[in-house]
Amino acid sequence: MLALPELQRAFGAAILTGDAGALAHAIEGDGLPPAARLQIYRNHVLDSLTEVLKATYPVICRLVDERFFGYAADRYIRSHPPSGPCLFEYGETFPSFLEGFPPCRDLAYLPDVARLEWAASVALHADDLPALAVAALGEIPAVRLPGLRLRLHPSLSLHASPWPVDLIWRANQPDREPAGIVDLGAGSACLEVRRSGDDVVLRRLDAAAFTLRRALLEGGSLGDAAAASAVDSGVDFGAALFELFGEGMVVGFESSTSTQETT
Repeated sequence: MLALPELQRAFGAAILTGDAGALAHAIEGDGLPPAARLQIYRNHVLDSLTEVLKATYPVICRLVDERFFGYAADRYIRSHPPSGPCLFEYGETFPSFLEGFPPCRDLAYLPDVARLEWAASVALHADDLPALAVAALGEIPAVRLPGLRLRLHPSLSLHASPWPVDLIWRANQPDREPAGIVDLGAGSACLEVRRSGDDVVLRRLDAAAFTLRRALLEGGSLGDAAAASAVDSGVDFGAALFELFGEGMVVGFESSTSTQETT
């Protein structure tokens, strides 16, 4: 008789492989052979997880066709089963899976489009933290401002791609029928994804703004961000910083002597 943890592990493995051999004695068929009873649960699990992936990656599904997406999702689910109970958190590694999935090797832009879709899902479900007003910086002596580290809103992410993935994403939204044709040679994209109210906002940034925000998002200080963006002589660091506050993307900051957060 298997102990409960062993039984759970065996059941999970059987769901993924379809092999009920190790569990046959523990399955109450209720008129069905154990393997047939397990197959009912297996089909339900695989179908449910496929629908979760479709909901998170609708553009990918549209780009490759629903049947092919189902095939790719099945391969992914078998090798990357959920590790937690929240299904909206499932599928983070799907873009990397597509990058190494041989049938997708001729669709080099596909993983970056998937990363954009995952970022939109993360933004939609991120905690809704109140924004910090720019006036809070007045509490910090000017000499300490270069060492200040901002805490940015958890919905915010940045993405650089050699492909025009934002154009691909927009051309394949449900309200675009038929899907528009996108020139893959249209150039690279530096993108910001964040939530505004109940909506996910996706927009292009110029190189200087992207560099500045990436430095802050990666934990750099204001001094680090200013130095990183200084390569562009046309950047107005103060204006770019005020814009970030104005968008409600700053939720706190840390200095060498104090921590300030919204409540």
